[in-house]
Amino acid sequence: MNLKGRHLLTLKDFTPEEIQYLIDYAAELKAKKKAGEVGNLLKGKNIVLLFEKTSTRTRCAFEVAAFDEGANITFLTNSQMGKKESIEDTAKVLGRFYDGIEFRGFQQETVQILADCSGVPVWNGLTDTDHPTQILADMLTVQENFGELKGRRLVFVGDARNNMGNSLMIGCAKLGMHFVAVAPEVLFPEQGLVEEMRTLCKTTGGSITLSTDIKAGVKGADVIYTDVWVSMGEEAQMAERIKLLSPYQVNMEMIKATENDKVIFLHCLPAFHDLETTVSQEVKEKFGLSEMEVTDEVFRSRHSVVFDEAENRMHTIKAVMCASLVG
Repeated sequence: MNLKGRHLLTLKDFTPEEIQYLIDYAAELKAKKKAGEVGNLLKGKNIVLLFEKTSTRTRCAFEVAAFDEGANITFLTNSQMGKKESIEDTAKVLGRFYDGIEFRGFQQETVQILADCSGVPVWNGLTDTDHPTQILADMLTVQENFGELKGRRLVFVGDARNNMGNSLMIGCAKLGMHFVAVAPEVLFPEQGLVEEMRTLCKTTGGSITLSTDIKAGVKGADVIYTDVWVSMGEEAQMAERIKLLSPYQVNMEMIKATENDKVIFLHCLPAFHDLETTVSQEVKEKFGLSEMEVTDEVFRSRHSVVFDEAENRMHTIKAVMCASLVG
């Protein structure tokens, strides 16, 4: 399968076979790294990382993946893009310097303009509506734990209308998995996207279910997935979100309600499961909460594979860059 020259803006643009190829390619590259094999697939390539939002995993995953295969990286947070220079003009300049561009920021429109105007592959490292590189890592992690992805039941609990809810629904629909959003009705995914994915599921064998019923929604889950209650840029809504989402906290009672002893817990991180961060201490002082979207008990339990998942960001991103720059 040849994906050379392809952008990764959203998994909606990829066939199920192409997505599965990237996951399997990532598993192959991961095995080579574990075996100590030094790669050079990206030798001589230059890659720029454009960041509007802060990051730990995305930046580190792109940088280490690129370095592993011999590429050079520029991490750019102080460009004039959108300030003194248009996104279009910035894209055209960077496309002359670099072989690939990663963008992590707010608007999906920005990464689309970069793709339309740069002339080189562009990868979406996160926008407010989509997070495709995260989903590839998630699916590799599920595959490592269960084997085949098709038919697996993934339950997303919490704010299901954010970029993770959207992206997981797309990934599950593409791969013939059963996606369940367990959330307050006001935080269900956008109806147009739901209907689009339900139509896709008719050909892939997957399904999309939206539910406010926690016990019924999580029953039979292979994967319980959650994300922070308040995304970057939404901090002013903290009190409202806590009130709305507290009943949807992932705790051991919820894990047991799946009735699946082998259920795994995933989280794209960072997670507010203890008081070891400045933000969590501020939340404790203001709202009296020691844990938010997931309890420390679940986060540290045998069900949690969140650090395998985090590592897999690097391997799947490496697969994306190698596939789109080398073929």
